Amino acid sequence: MKHYDYLVVGAGLFGAVFSHEAVSRGRSCLVIDKRDHIAGNIFTKNVDGINVHVYGAHIFHTSDKRIWEYVNRFAEFNNYVNSPIAAYHDETYNLPFNMNTFSRMWNIRTPEEAEKIIESQRNEYIAGMKKERGLSDDEEFVPANLEEQAISLAGRDIYEKLIKEYTEKQWGRPCTELPAFIIKRLPFRFIYDNNYFNDRYQGIPVGGYTGIVEKLLEGADVRTGENYFDVMNSAGTCHEGVLSDGERFTFSKLLFTGQIDEFYGYKFGPLQYRSVRFETEKLDTDNFQGNAVVNYTSKDVPWTRIIEHKHFEFGKQPVTIISREYSSEWEPGAEPYYPVNDEKNNALYEKYRNLSESDKDVMFGGRLGLYKYYDMDKDIMAALDLAAKELA
Repeated sequence: MKHYDYLVVGAGLFGAVFSHEAVSRGRSCLVIDKRDHIAGNIFTKNVDGINVHVYGAHIFHTSDKRIWEYVNRFAEFNNYVNSPIAAYHDETYNLPFNMNTFSRMWNIRTPEEAEKIIESQRNEYIAGMKKERGLSDDEEFVPANLEEQAISLAGRDIYEKLIKEYTEKQWGRPCTELPAFIIKRLPFRFIYDNNYFNDRYQGIPVGGYTGIVEKLLEGADVRTGENYFDVMNSAGTCHEGVLSDGERFTFSKLLFTGQIDEFYGYKFGPLQYRSVRFETEKLDTDNFQGNAVVNYTSKDVPWTRIIEHKHFEFGKQPVTIISREYSSEWEPGAEPYYPVNDEKNNALYEKYRNLSESDKDVMFGGRLGLYKYYDMDKDIMAALDLAAKELA
């Protein structure tokens, strides 16, 4: 029976980085994943020479030079710049909100014109809301929901065309029922710049993300198609497991990157997540939409966006592959993608986190284990921080 220092549940980015750091320090790791592949949600698959982002678009971006240099040890990155397009009925707009957006929306040219329109719409709305609530001019208007927050920041035109219906599709409920803190601020660029991110470094790994995770997992034993709960139930003891082929193993510590509420048997009730469904198809054309990412912001279109994968790597293939994304409510048994970090769910997560403090041989990581939305660079940083603390 083989013994491992660490059983790592989840072969995604967090688990792979921790495993790499552990192996490089002489520790042994068994990495298991219930899916039939490694790399979690950043898994890419080559189809007809196109690297398909199977679980949605992933653009690496960071301002942390240490993280950029770290990830470049495992892949060469191209110079892709994320510049998504928003489609609202028969109108198209550049994202994020910048002078190209404002010029298209209001047929204006200068930053001064754009600022005046936005400020006028904001002030008109806030004045109307103050009157509705019986507030004096000197009293502060505090938005009670996402709609009020968004209009008081962006004005009504931007809200109606680029925020409202898109957000309602993402969250599955009206903006008037969503908390205001979801949109704490809305960045405006009063320059003609379509670069979505402000980060110093960004790009796509040449050849896709799966290769990065393959290199990170070198030196570890990796088994896909293995559900942690089946593995552990088969053994019946807390530090021993049985793989699907009957192979038994023991381990000293566990890193769990799945749902923390599921780990504890939903003891305090399930946390809320949003899920995403993908419809992917190959088209007999070399260029379907002219951009990697197009968001569909009107409710008459059921999907939230279409990804055309070849444009992430400037592909010239004679065919193209697109993925339509549909946002949905998560239910137990479905694939969770995004934690719903409102006050209710954060309070519930704290109960699970406090419970986990008593499990000295169990660590949690990733979006699901820590119930926190992470960009890839922050995910890597969190894994490195855990490794530095655990492996010192």
